[in-house]
Amino acid sequence: MKEIIISPSILTADFLNLGSEINKVENSGAKWVHLDVMDGQFVENISFGPKIIKDISSKSSLFCDIHLMVENPKHLFKFFAEAGSDCITIHSEATKDLKGDLEAIKKLGIKCGVSINPNTPVSEIVSVLDLVDLVLIMGVVPGFGGQSLIPKTLEKVEELEQIKKARTYKVSIDGGVKLENIKQIKDKGIDVVVVGSAFFNSDNQKKLVKDLIEA
Repeated sequence: MKEIIISPSILTADFLNLGSEINKVENSGAKWVHLDVMDGQFVENISFGPKIIKDISSKSSLFCDIHLMVENPKHLFKFFAEAGSDCITIHSEATKDLKGDLEAIKKLGIKCGVSINPNTPVSEIVSVLDLVDLVLIMGVVPGFGGQSLIPKTLEKVEELEQIKKARTYKVSIDGGVKLENIKQIKDKGIDVVVVGSAFFNSDNQKKLVKDLIEA
């Protein structure tokens, strides 16, 4: 079985001690950090902007996995790319020009990804799978941490693996991931696992990451 990438989401981190929280991610053995950018429109919650990404990217070696949960995101690409983003993922539901927006991200010299909500079928993004580096499946309704995984969303992971063929995108899942369900998720063929509350609420992040990878 292939080794999965663990991408801790800072949405449930202690923002008063963010530097220390990022150190926990680095020391855990995780290679990526997942950064949820929310505008209060596409989702109800509001999070942070490019300054946080710049501070993290300039002071750590982590792959900055940016998840834009914003309406009409194109005007933000330049700012987040300049802040040090390694990959910018946008929602298919948040734009009227998905292909054009993904191409705009690629022109900035970084990786691009597409995300779909629990009720959005894979068929909605098949036309851009040759273009993207990452497909992010939402295992929960986006906007808030600490939710339980919606089991039916795992069928999308399996579907994406079946239609992948010669394409090189990675498949990621975000929401409700924990030790109790990681084997079920891995069995579907996942590449990247976003872990939020399970990571930052753990007393031993290094052991958690090891257990997630080896489960």
